[in-house]
Amino acid sequence: MFNVTDDITVIKYPKFATVVASICSILFCVVGVIGNSVTILALCRCPKLRSHATTAFVLSLCISDLLFCSVNLPLTTVRYINEEWTLGDALCKLFPVLFYGNVAVSLLNMVAITLSRYILIAYSKYYEQLYSKTAIWVQIIAVWGIAILIMLPPSLEIWGRLGLNPSTFSCTILEKDGSSPKKVLFLIGFVLPCVVIIISYSCIYWKVRMSRLNLLKHQSVNKKDRMTQKREKDDNRLTKLMLIIFVCFLCCFLPLMMMNVFDDDVAYPSLHVLASILAWASSVVNPFIYAASNRQYRSAYSKLFRIFQSVVTVSKPGSGSTDFRAIEKNGQQCTSKANLDLS
Repeated sequence: MFNVTDDITVIKYPKFATVVASICSILFCVVGVIGNSVTILALCRCPKLRSHATTAFVLSLCISDLLFCSVNLPLTTVRYINEEWTLGDALCKLFPVLFYGNVAVSLLNMVAITLSRYILIAYSKYYEQLYSKTAIWVQIIAVWGIAILIMLPPSLEIWGRLGLNPSTFSCTILEKDGSSPKKVLFLIGFVLPCVVIIISYSCIYWKVRMSRLNLLKHQSVNKKDRMTQKREKDDNRLTKLMLIIFVCFLCCFLPLMMMNVFDDDVAYPSLHVLASILAWASSVVNPFIYAASNRQYRSAYSKLFRIFQSVVTVSKPGSGSTDFRAIEKNGQQCTSKANLDLS
C-alpha cells in the first residue's frame, strides 16, 4: 500500500479505485452540467418562480454546483487518470478553494432556504420586508462572501496553506508551522450550519403540526375534511422533503469531511476515494432534490422541454416557418401556473 520515496510516504491507491473514480467524475461532470444548466434555465424562464426568495437561493445553489461540475470535476478526472497532479501550482491552489467553498455555499444556501421557510410559516407578517429583492441579493452576496472569507486564512497562508499533498497527489489544505484550520473549518463551516438547519426544520415541523391540531379543534367534522386532508398532505410532503434533504446531503458530504478530519494521514485510501465520489454526487442530486421534488418546478421543466421540442420541430426541413408566437406562449405558461409551495 505504501511506497517510500525521498522520505515522503506515498500512498498507493488501488487501481480499481482510481478507475472507478475517473469514470464517476466524468459521468457526474456531464450529468451535473446538464442538470444544473437545465434547472437554471427552467427557473429563469418563469418570472413568478424567479422572483420568489426560495428560488433565488436554489439558483445560487445550482450555480455553485454548476461551477463545481464544470471546473473541479474535470480537474479531478485528470488527477485520477494520471494518478498524480500534472496541472501546475496555480490550479492546485485554486482547487481546494473551489471545493471547500462549494461545500460552504451549498450549506449556507440550505440554511437560507430553511430560514426563509421558517419565517414564512412562523413570522409571515415580516416575510415581505425580510425577503425583498434587495434583501435577497444581500443574503446571496453574504453567502458567497462568507464562503470566500473562510478560505482566506489558508489562501493567504495566515493559518495553514493550500498546495499539493505529494503522498496522496491531492490539492488540499496543508499544515503550516504544524497547524491547519481543517478541524475548525469542519466545525464552523459544516457542523454549525447543519445544526441550524436541523433546528429550523424541527421548528417548522412543530409549527405546522400545532397549526393543524388547532385547526382540527376549531372545525366541525363536516367542514374540516378538505382542509384537514390538505394539511395532512402538506405535512407529509414537508416531512419527506426534510428527510430527503438531510439524508442525501449527509450521505454525500459527511463521510468525506470525517475522513479528511480524522484520517488526514490516509490510512484507508479506498475509503477516501469512496467518500470523494459521494461528495461529487451532491452536485448532481441537488437539482433533483430542490427542483424535481416540487410540482411547480416540475412544471417549469416541462415547459422548457416543450420549448426545446418546439424549436427542434420547427427547425426540421419541410416543417414550414417557425411559429415564434406558439413557442413564446408555451414558455410563458409557467408564469400563470406557477405558485411556489415548497411544502
